[in-house]
Amino acid sequence: MLKKILAALGIFLLVIVLVLGGGGYFFIRRSFPVTNGTVRVPGLQSEVRVYRDRWGVPHIYADNLHDLFFAQGYVHAQDRLWQMEFNRRIGSGTLSEVLGEATLEDDKFLRTIGLRRAAEKDWAVLDQGTRDALQAYADGVNAFIESHKDRLPLEFVILGATQVPGYVPAPWTPLDTLAWGKVMCWDLGGNWRDELKWAQFVRELGEEATRELMPAYPEAGPFIIPPEAKSYSELGDPDLFPDEHLARLLGNDSGHLGSNNWVVDGTMTTSGQPLLANDPHLGLQMPSIWYEIGLHAPDYNVVGASFPGVPAVIIGHNERIAWGVTNVGPDVQDLYLEKINPDNPYQVEYMGQWEDVEVITEEIRVAGQEEPVILEVRITRHGPLMNDVIEGLEQPTAFRWTALEGQQLFRSVFLINQADNWQEFRDALRYWDAPSQNFVYADVEGNIGYQMPGNIPIRAQGQGLTPVPGWTGEYEWTGYIPFDELPSVFNPPTHFVVTANNKVVPDDYPYLISYGWAAPYRAQRIVDLLSAANPGSLTVDDMRDIQADVYSISAEKLLPYLLALEPEGWLQERVVRDLLEPWDYDLAPDSSAASVFEVFYWKLVEHTFQDELGELYPSYLEMDDYHRLVLERLVEEPENHWWDDVSTSARETRDDIYRLAFADALEYLGRHYGDLHTLWPWYKMHTAHFDHPLGAVKPLDKIFNISGVRVGGDNFTVNPGSYEYEDPFAVAHGPSYRQIIDLSDWNNCRSMHTTGQSGQPFHKHFSDMIEPWRKVEHHPMLFDRAQIEQNREGLLVLKP
Repeated sequence: MLKKILAALGIFLLVIVLVLGGGGYFFIRRSFPVTNGTVRVPGLQSEVRVYRDRWGVPHIYADNLHDLFFAQGYVHAQDRLWQMEFNRRIGSGTLSEVLGEATLEDDKFLRTIGLRRAAEKDWAVLDQGTRDALQAYADGVNAFIESHKDRLPLEFVILGATQVPGYVPAPWTPLDTLAWGKVMCWDLGGNWRDELKWAQFVRELGEEATRELMPAYPEAGPFIIPPEAKSYSELGDPDLFPDEHLARLLGNDSGHLGSNNWVVDGTMTTSGQPLLANDPHLGLQMPSIWYEIGLHAPDYNVVGASFPGVPAVIIGHNERIAWGVTNVGPDVQDLYLEKINPDNPYQVEYMGQWEDVEVITEEIRVAGQEEPVILEVRITRHGPLMNDVIEGLEQPTAFRWTALEGQQLFRSVFLINQADNWQEFRDALRYWDAPSQNFVYADVEGNIGYQMPGNIPIRAQGQGLTPVPGWTGEYEWTGYIPFDELPSVFNPPTHFVVTANNKVVPDDYPYLISYGWAAPYRAQRIVDLLSAANPGSLTVDDMRDIQADVYSISAEKLLPYLLALEPEGWLQERVVRDLLEPWDYDLAPDSSAASVFEVFYWKLVEHTFQDELGELYPSYLEMDDYHRLVLERLVEEPENHWWDDVSTSARETRDDIYRLAFADALEYLGRHYGDLHTLWPWYKMHTAHFDHPLGAVKPLDKIFNISGVRVGGDNFTVNPGSYEYEDPFAVAHGPSYRQIIDLSDWNNCRSMHTTGQSGQPFHKHFSDMIEPWRKVEHHPMLFDRAQIEQNREGLLVLKP
């Protein structure tokens, strides 16, 4: 019914815009932000000037920190109010209040985990300065809401006409910001799902076969800091992706979390000063998850990427230092199997005693229903019991996660923004509890460095790979890795640091960070390109070229074994001759060879593993970090047992499976894209789409979504175009923001994100960054006030 109502309203809106022309456009644009002139805003202490450059990036100048963050909240709300509203409903588990029963299971899941409860714990331990900044930001958001209740963005109009009459967002609070921080922790995590997968694979295949299919990180590296510088039969058959719909809401249903950053010192650059590059990879969505901004006040001058709903800058530079982040992916989540007292469902066993659980009653309001849905959450010493929200999880299972404990992430953010040197930067990261990130650093004195922060559990025993007994006391967390013992390096002898979600340190590091890491292809390619540069030769343009690189190390390793085989038939002969033999291994959008390799690889995985894995195969297919490494090893063992198809009486070898995969790949390409092999460019099947939550309903997709953006790369190239085999080759994940920082000249820095600064359809900055993003064409990352005024598109003066 909701889809029908929204579809009807979508048609109505299209009629308004297309048929009524100027009048309809005026109706849509009445919510567009005022970017010129003077506005009186209650709550300010002094005048604030907001310059917007021609890319729609605001640069805020204030006389004090209160007004700076107040104005940031106001400006975020001007451009991204619906996104902020939607995001805080995810953090609070209140989506169903406006979206109805369609999101009820998501709300139950979110309320069980307790992101909002965790935010309340964070608030309790924050210092007063951080609290004041969060409150000032909230006051700025609320000042905008209060003065624009009759001119809200289109999403409020649509839902107000269909779901929630007179829909106006409630006042913003600091807890809304803190809860969004928890959502980002969730989005960057997911180890608990891996534990369920490990348990199922061990149960069905045994531990030896599971470790063959999910190998440890290669001993050869590369490492971020290199050396020179049981039985689960009672678990049931749990849904391995219980938060799949939630992941779609977050724009990360591909699951390919990744990022790149690197920093080089002055010995490698033409300027003699460091260069720092960063491109975090997140789900592609509309609008972008990021919002570029400049913040200027006494003792606070910073520019970079922010999150709508969050004050300060998350990635960027100030007057003295620059920094960038990628996800570490540490194992900070564990599942504990619990024993419930058969006589009292509110007690669990622990070391021979029954312990009471904490009981939380959650009331979930659902649009269209008079009575709330009541959810009872039971919380053990290890965390909430998840059985009621994970279908098929039979044994009582509690979820422990570092982010559910009181933390001071936002204190860290403000301190980073104001840090002047390496020591102040590291001291700021002492408060960065979660999500753990790989921070690269550079400063105007020529120093570079790397620091990993975060609360990383020390386990009494075990590697955290599978659910463990919670009643014995043998698998408890005994503490966290001390900050001063977390991986860190300052001015390394290699003259650069590269991180791409690869393993941080070799196995001789005394603590366990994680078992699973991203396959090393992106990191290796960046290291190779930097190592090949002549001393003193690197420029900002070189950093841009690395960010745009789509070379496939995987193809370089796997394809020669195919080319060594005799082609079977004229089509294979021509594909080999015309496409594969001359190919340079670049997964460029217009490359037909790229299409052949990517489909061939897909079929190679299928023919190698599906016969042995059976119902586990779809899950394994999406574990591409693992099967890439496995196949890289297997190609050197042509008689390995995994090549054999156990469903036949013959004994297949590597070459047999290669031939089958190649034939299937060409059949697939011919069936879907025609028989002419030269007309199979990668972009025909490999396009990016930027989806809005309401764009799932036709014809609202015509208003909110942008689709069909031709891109190159794959899940393992430096410039990724990541996809899931469930929806083959559709790109829903990639670089969400790019920056290149030149420590010798702030005016020579560059940045971009995915879509545009505005979250409002039909605004000129709604999607104007998509084509530059596709081409990796950055815009200037303005910092100098004279440059900002020279590129000014608007000047808004906010007065008390």
